[in-house]
Amino acid sequence: MPAEAEHAYVHPAAAAHDRHITRNVAVDEGAATLDERTLPIERQVTTEMERARRRTHTRTLSLPAVKRLAFAAGVLLLLSARPVSAHPVPFSYLDLRLQSGTLDCVFVVHIFDAAHDLQVTPVERLLDPAVAAEHSRALITLLRSRLEVAADGRALAIDWSGPEVLADRQSLRMSAHVRLDGAPGTLTVHAAMFPYDPSHQTFLNVYEGETLTQAILDHGKPSFEYFAGTRQGALAVIRKFVPAGIHHILIGPDHLLFLFGLLLLGGTLSQLALVVSGFTVAHSITLSLAALNILAPSPRIIEPAIALSVVYVGADNLLVRDGRDMRVWIAFAFGFIHGFGFASVLREMDLPARALGWSLFSFNVGVEIGQLLVVVAVASALGALRARSETAGRQLAVAGSVVVVAAGAFWFVQRVFFPGGLS
Repeated sequence: MPAEAEHAYVHPAAAAHDRHITRNVAVDEGAATLDERTLPIERQVTTEMERARRRTHTRTLSLPAVKRLAFAAGVLLLLSARPVSAHPVPFSYLDLRLQSGTLDCVFVVHIFDAAHDLQVTPVERLLDPAVAAEHSRALITLLRSRLEVAADGRALAIDWSGPEVLADRQSLRMSAHVRLDGAPGTLTVHAAMFPYDPSHQTFLNVYEGETLTQAILDHGKPSFEYFAGTRQGALAVIRKFVPAGIHHILIGPDHLLFLFGLLLLGGTLSQLALVVSGFTVAHSITLSLAALNILAPSPRIIEPAIALSVVYVGADNLLVRDGRDMRVWIAFAFGFIHGFGFASVLREMDLPARALGWSLFSFNVGVEIGQLLVVVAVASALGALRARSETAGRQLAVAGSVVVVAAGAFWFVQRVFFPGGLS
């Protein structure tokens, strides 16, 4: 049994739950926190009582003052008797300890949630070991249907023990020991524990050696993927983030059009390689800075700036003169901005903290592979056209540049004036 399971899990983000506890009227030593709508009344009543208290130090209260004091005391008594929430802790806790070939699991659930779904009243009955044992099978069935742990994509058959009563925490604890087929690269946890309470959260601890990884699962985010700190874990990161990088560059029309604009004027293989390399170096720098939260400008700035980069590269193509080729510097300068755009997607993928380097490297490799596919396809097509007709090649460069400018201008207007989209 992990020693860490003996105490309640305190997550760094737990302060964010204060708002939830306020909304649900938390109970402290049997005293109810008043609903916000009653606070003005309470202040008025308290003020009246304080005035009356001060008057007692100077003179005997008049009959109207006595009446006001009695009224104030009555109102406070009624307010303090308001019904309170009986659910002070809408959380559950899951500890997973990954070791060589085994996985130890500990799940702790508050008796309020368990009693609600098992239809046990009053809820305190579950603190009786005999009653908890009586509902053991039903509780295990509920847990199996709502909590799934998978290793490398294969769901694990977890044989949970009967509930152990934790009276001081008003909770029940169940544990399990699972044998694994070798060291997994990933553990995926999906928890949708108590649908009746949309604010319910499951605090997750994953232990591997001396490393602790934490997450919060709730109605909006019921799943979490953990990458092991092993060779298998690194391979799993690569398998996930390389395709993600390729996918992002291929579905990003602004990135694709920027690359297309850079290639329209053609050039030798070494020229095009320098252009793409400049773009790669620049966006790799800002991608890493943003993903590490060192520098992360607002998307409200970055997205219009990306659109302007598309306009600029198209306009430069139209204004270019013989002997002046600034595409390497354009690619490098605007590559910094595009890197921030790539990072916004990467951050949404929940970068694994212990495999951050591998995930950044893998995503960037995927982006480069996607770019290479685009460059090879576009450059080959344009080269074949110019080989057949130089005039047709120049006309396509002009027409394509006009399209690039128009598309970039449209995106800029949309992202600045209609960030929510055109309806």
